[in-house]
Amino acid sequence: MYGGYYGYGYYFDPTYFLVLIGLVLCLGASALVNSTMRKYSKIRNMRGITGAEAARNLLNREGLYNVQIECLNANDGDHYDPRTDTVRLSYNNYNGTSVTAVSVAAHECGHAIQHAHGYAPMSIRAALVPVVNIGSNLSIPLIFLGVLLSWNQTLIQLGIWAFALTVIFQLVTLPVEFNASRRAIVKVEEYGLLGSEEVSGGKKVLTAAALTYVAGAASSALQLLRLILLYGGNRRRRD
Repeated sequence: MYGGYYGYGYYFDPTYFLVLIGLVLCLGASALVNSTMRKYSKIRNMRGITGAEAARNLLNREGLYNVQIECLNANDGDHYDPRTDTVRLSYNNYNGTSVTAVSVAAHECGHAIQHAHGYAPMSIRAALVPVVNIGSNLSIPLIFLGVLLSWNQTLIQLGIWAFALTVIFQLVTLPVEFNASRRAIVKVEEYGLLGSEEVSGGKKVLTAAALTYVAGAASSALQLLRLILLYGGNRRRRD
């Protein structure tokens, strides 16, 4: 028995430690990225260019004239959409002239460069998206249904494998994000979009942002381990 109600009392589930570790990792990474981005969002880049101008400059120099740049209404959600070849920047990063704005814009352009060059991990991640969307919605319901139906191992195993797909997706995402950041730093330095001292700040911004993906992947892997420990056996629990 791992935990919950049994007989006349409640028992502590030791696998909750895995959830807590994942939570601490995610909270720590989130605090770091928020702190770092706030710090460098207050530092104006020496050229005084906006994130949108930096993105257009970088994309044009890479010959990616077809990639569009759009401004989002909200102050988050920066991303590159390969379906429409569009870099979408949050309002602050689109219009802002900070080191953060230029760094984030360059990072999203890094994804556009990946797409243009057929970067394999990005293609794999894109192919996994529809499968992962289905798996993430069905994993927990399948496990619970399997438990309710007298520990039906077929349903439980299907649920665990569905959740495993989300972990695989997050692991594939890591090289995609780190590579986009590396490309971004190389290009902002090469094209002089940030000064030499500002490049150091840009690296800190993008490294902090990348760590949120690492923490997310680690948290999901720990949750997968917990599901395997709780439900992966072939035995049935006694009431």
